[in-house]
Amino acid sequence: MTRQPTAAQRRVIEAADPVTGRLRGTEAQLAALVQRGLAFRHPRPPHDHFLTPAGHRIREAEPEPPAPEPRSADGVFAARVGGEEDSPQAGAGGAARLREVRGAWQGLLELRRMTNPGGVTDRPCGWERAHLARAAALALEAAGHPPAGPRGAGYRVRATPQPEAVAVYDEDTTALAGLAATLERAGWQAGEYTEPRTRVRYVLASPRRA
Repeated sequence: MTRQPTAAQRRVIEAADPVTGRLRGTEAQLAALVQRGLAFRHPRPPHDHFLTPAGHRIREAEPEPPAPEPRSADGVFAARVGGEEDSPQAGAGGAARLREVRGAWQGLLELRRMTNPGGVTDRPCGWERAHLARAAALALEAAGHPPAGPRGAGYRVRATPQPEAVAVYDEDTTALAGLAATLERAGWQAGEYTEPRTRVRYVLASPRRA
């Protein structure tokens, strides 16, 4: 069975010559498509790569619809990663926001059930892996951790150079253990680390796969 291409590989396929199926891409991308049975390398120089019939079928297929996102009761929700200028002060609109966040968290659990193999809800789903900072922030806020405002304590979720990993900071470093524990319960792998240059403590978290 031909494995489905990644998003990057799909872009290479979609950019193929519409008539000949000739491909352009890096050696690694082209080799991966050959391995998946979606392309072949011509035996004669200049050894160009072309789509196989399976590759042509993927190119001609309708694009997959975007994955649904977790929603609150009113259908509109934005996770707070911390540091937003418009973040309310502690206690402002607290009860309404908490209901909204908890509703979005329940929606995310349902999304896990619908999209994870076996319907498991104890580990992150594809939407979370594609929106790491928002997913981690939702797990934290739904558990009652306050996001940071423009200044002051509270969590701040930030992207990292590592694939599938986010960093979580808090000016109150005593709160980091609780943030890590919350993410662990939400299906993430999390641990405390120290930045070698600045000596700032933070939590590094990534979605658990099994």
